[in-house]
Amino acid sequence: MKTTRLIAYSGLSVAVVTVVTMVIQVPIPQTKGYINLGDAVILVFAMLFGAKVGMIGGGLGSALADILTGYAHWAPFTLIIKGIEGLIVGLFASKEMSVGKRVPILILAVLEMVFGYFLVETRLYGAGAALVEIPGNLIQAGSAVIISLLRFYAVKRVEKVYTREV
Repeated sequence: MKTTRLIAYSGLSVAVVTVVTMVIQVPIPQTKGYINLGDAVILVFAMLFGAKVGMIGGGLGSALADILTGYAHWAPFTLIIKGIEGLIVGLFASKEMSVGKRVPILILAVLEMVFGYFLVETRLYGAGAALVEIPGNLIQAGSAVIISLLRFYAVKRVEKVYTREV
């Protein structure tokens, strides 16, 4: 991807991930964290534009949302965890891949997110608090996979309409 496009798509992904993450937040008091829909956007951008955009948008967009909504203590961890999530999808889920091959990659990426936060929460708050957040993170992860697939294929359909030759 050319540098100008990389910068443009990365900036767009950071902005969209930040806004979507901020719009719907369900607080989890035990870990001072929250559930959100930003993962779905990370997955879509990573599938459409690859590992660099997925990693930048996922890491920076999610960390920025943490900072802007009062969860700044999570931002350094989020930067790494969500960046890796976008990287995994961008590296292994090619744009032309079938759904059957794409779903396991998406599941791997969101499970990395769940496991990453579990490790951090265990270190910060203890295993009990970390265990409490697993169901919420799994719901967020499952929702992200479903929503991202629906959005990705909707974008692919629009792309076909606007890029076909006349």
